[in-house]
Amino acid sequence: MFVILTDILWQMWLVLGQMAPYLILGFLVAGVLSVCIAPQWVERWLGRPGMLPVFTAAMVGVPLPLCSCGVIPVGASIRRHGASRGATTAFLLSTPQTGVDSILVTYGLMGFVFAVFRPLAALATGIVGGVLVQWAERGAVQNVSAPNEPRADCRDECCSDAVLRSAVLRILRYGLVTLPRDIGPALLVGAAVAGAIGALVPPGQLSYILGGGFVAILVMMAASVPVYVCATATVPLAIGLIHAGASPGAALAFLIAGPATNAATIATIWKVLGRATAGIYLATVGASAVVSGLLIDGLFPGLAEAMPAVSHLQQHAPVGLVAHLGAAGLLIILTVSFLFGARLERNHRKT
Repeated sequence: MFVILTDILWQMWLVLGQMAPYLILGFLVAGVLSVCIAPQWVERWLGRPGMLPVFTAAMVGVPLPLCSCGVIPVGASIRRHGASRGATTAFLLSTPQTGVDSILVTYGLMGFVFAVFRPLAALATGIVGGVLVQWAERGAVQNVSAPNEPRADCRDECCSDAVLRSAVLRILRYGLVTLPRDIGPALLVGAAVAGAIGALVPPGQLSYILGGGFVAILVMMAASVPVYVCATATVPLAIGLIHAGASPGAALAFLIAGPATNAATIATIWKVLGRATAGIYLATVGASAVVSGLLIDGLFPGLAEAMPAVSHLQQHAPVGLVAHLGAAGLLIILTVSFLFGARLERNHRKT
C-alpha cells in the first residue's frame, strides 16, 4: 500500500513539475490581462449591433482566465450593459473552454499542436454559437448599445508612471494570489487523478473503449458533464485519460464539454438569455466536441505519443532540476494563496 501511494505521489509530482513553469507564466500573463482589459471596454465593444460583437466576444473570451463559474457574472453583466444575445452567448462559449494560463499548460503537457488546436476550437465554438443565436434573434428587438464609457486601455491602466506601481501590485495579486486560490483545489485534484491513473492503470488499458471514433467521443462528453472543473484543471485529467488509452480527440471532447457545461452555467443562460438560447448553447458545445475530436484524430493520428506528459507517465522518464523547482514553487504559490489570499483581499478592499 505504501509503495502504491508513493508511486501515485511521484506521478502527481511529475505532472506538477511539467506544468509548473507554464502555469506560473500563465498566472502572470493573466494578471496583466486582468489589469489591461477593463470590464467597461469589454461591455462597450460587445454592446454594438450586428455580427461584429459576436466575433469580438469570441476572440476576447479565448485568452481571458475565467473558469466556468467565474464567467457567469461577467456574461450576465455584459448582457445587462447592452450586449446582444449572440455576443453574450459567444463570450459564454469561448471563455470557459480556455484561457492564457490553460493554453500555456496545454503546451507544456500536451505539446504545440494541442495548444494551438484547443483555443481555435474554443474560438470556433463561440463564433458558431453566437452567430446561430444572432440569426435566431433577427426578428426580435435588439438591445441598445452600451453607453459610451471612456475606454480603459493598457496605456491608462499599466503604462503611466503615476500608476505603474499600483498596476504591478494588482498584476501580482491577481496572478499569484486570486487566480491560484480560485483554481488551485481543482488543479491539485486533477494532478492527483492523473497521478493515480499513471500509477495504477497500465498504458492503453481503456483503448478498447476510448481509443477513438464517434462512440469514444460521446463517452468522454458524457463523462465531462458532471465534472465541475476549470479549463486548466482539465489538462492533467486529459493527460491521465490519454495514458489510459483515450485518443487525443476523445480527450479534446472532454476539454471542450467539461468546462463549458455545468448546472450553474446552463441555469444562468436559461434565465438571462432564454430557453432557445440555452438549447443552441448546448447543441453547439456538443457539435463542437464531436467535430473537433474527430478532426484532431483524423489529422494527427500519432499525436498521443508526441505529448510530453504522456511519455513521462508511460516511460517514467527522469525529471530535471527545473521541473523539481517548478513543482515546489507552484505548491508554495498555491499554499500561500490558500492561507493568506482572503486576508490580502480584505486588506486591499480596505485600502
